[in-house]
Amino acid sequence: MSAHAASRPDRAWSFARFRRSENTVLIALALVVGILGGFGAIAFRWLVETATWIFTGHADYAGTTGHPAHPWLPWLGGFFVVLAPVVGGLIYGPLVQRFAREARGHGVPEVMYAIHRRGGRIPARVAFVKALASAVTIGSGGSVGREGPIVQIGSALGSSLARAARLDENGVRMLVACGAAGGIAATFNAPIAGVFFAFELLLGTLAARSIGAIVISAVTASVIGRVFLGDEPFLVLPEFSVGHLGEYGLYVILGVLAALVGVTFTRVLYKIEDLCDAVWRGPEWARPAVGGLLLGLLLLALPQMYGVGYPVLEGAVMGRYAIGFLVILLVGKIVATSLTIGIGGSGGVFAPSLFLGAMLGAAFGQGADALMPGLDLDPGAYAVVGMAAVFAGASRAPITAVLIIFELSGEYTIILPLMLAVAVSTLLSGRLSHDSIYTLKLRRRGIDITRRADTRVLAGSMVSDLMSAAPPTLRRGLPAADAVGALVAARRHTLPVVDREGAYLGVVTSSAAAGAVTGDDDAAEVIVGQLLERRPGVAPTDALDDVLEGLLDDEGADGLAVVEDGTLVGWLQQDAVLRRLASAAV
Repeated sequence: MSAHAASRPDRAWSFARFRRSENTVLIALALVVGILGGFGAIAFRWLVETATWIFTGHADYAGTTGHPAHPWLPWLGGFFVVLAPVVGGLIYGPLVQRFAREARGHGVPEVMYAIHRRGGRIPARVAFVKALASAVTIGSGGSVGREGPIVQIGSALGSSLARAARLDENGVRMLVACGAAGGIAATFNAPIAGVFFAFELLLGTLAARSIGAIVISAVTASVIGRVFLGDEPFLVLPEFSVGHLGEYGLYVILGVLAALVGVTFTRVLYKIEDLCDAVWRGPEWARPAVGGLLLGLLLLALPQMYGVGYPVLEGAVMGRYAIGFLVILLVGKIVATSLTIGIGGSGGVFAPSLFLGAMLGAAFGQGADALMPGLDLDPGAYAVVGMAAVFAGASRAPITAVLIIFELSGEYTIILPLMLAVAVSTLLSGRLSHDSIYTLKLRRRGIDITRRADTRVLAGSMVSDLMSAAPPTLRRGLPAADAVGALVAARRHTLPVVDREGAYLGVVTSSAAAGAVTGDDDAAEVIVGQLLERRPGVAPTDALDDVLEGLLDDEGADGLAVVEDGTLVGWLQQDAVLRRLASAAV
């Protein structure tokens, strides 16, 4: 056997080792991010509980009976809730203004912006400032959730670790998503929902390369959460069932109402934020304290709005409130959450969406049961389905909505009406509003993450302005094992293929070459011509903005071949175009 032939297994082994090493690093980092996300969620929950106890003297003031006084300030009676948001604002207002303004608000839009416009870069300090600011906001009465903050906290931890490991931008984005998935998984004991939250809301696409890493992070964080926080479902519910086919019509109506509530919540949230911006003329650090007085007066009238409000949500599902009071709680939550965010509070809108859905669903279920007693309806089932439907209407994340409620409740018996109501809510809310509750915040700042970055900087530029020399080429008759060696030597995922006259034929990818040399016994007979992908090239005179879409959508490629009169004359690299686009980044 020739030395040339003997070298083929060595090259194939070298290439496989390179790929295994890269994947091993990503898996190891994903595992570490999952650990950090799990313990981050535990630490954040402890911070929220501690802050709530300090500000109220109770574990969860929204779940108390009546309007009890603070044990340290009994002479104030229930009026202490008027002062609690003011004192809290004096703490987190300067903290956010001085150290991390990204920590203001509900968190998820900032993570989306970092992933789609900043290469996943999130300063490490955001994790710590967000944790403290959100804990004080919630503990002092802010009517927001803790899920948005833990997403931002986990994402910041993932971003910091990725940058410390010197990963490329795709790796950084992946670990940011891993951190978010881990935070959701540990907080809700819902690893599947955590995975789809990362894909559906943050990444916006289901990339095969990312699935394994994100699943590992979510599972790791969930295991840590179960060890320290328990393994019980978030809601322990009786078994629900659909007793009559006519009920599916009721769930369609509930989906319609949920879409209206979700869109209304989104619009009111930003209307109140605009109003606060228009009215306030003082320093930003003082805004939460002054606005906290209004929030405190609302809490005095409706103490069920204090903090996250999970005990109230559970009470609605269990049928403890009358229809009229459920409607009051629904309207009160929209106002309380919007005011908390508007004055500069730090907290999420995930839990408030679930709260609104529970109030809507419980009220609808009780009303339908009163009008149609013969169907023997269970209002609790409508409350659970309403939670998912309102969240889907506000976030446009139907898969996450279905999975989060399924994992929170452990109730499979309502999966069909759950999916139906969520689908109706998602479709209708999309008709009523172009943006979700998350993307609207970015659009108001002039950022549309659903579109490519501003390409005006490319106007008047041609491919020849940015193209580089062509990489090493391959011939059709070259054995696949030699192609692997050439790819490894060039440190590229793609190499062009030319014929004997130098005419461009297409490309060979690293995945195709690796599959060929690690395949069947006849792998040694495979040649480049059998692996050829006929990807069209671009001309040197083509406008850059005309070829941008194909360049950036070509997943796994290193760029585009530049061809003139059928001959390979250069290469247009993605990095070169992205650097030019960076000058137009928002």
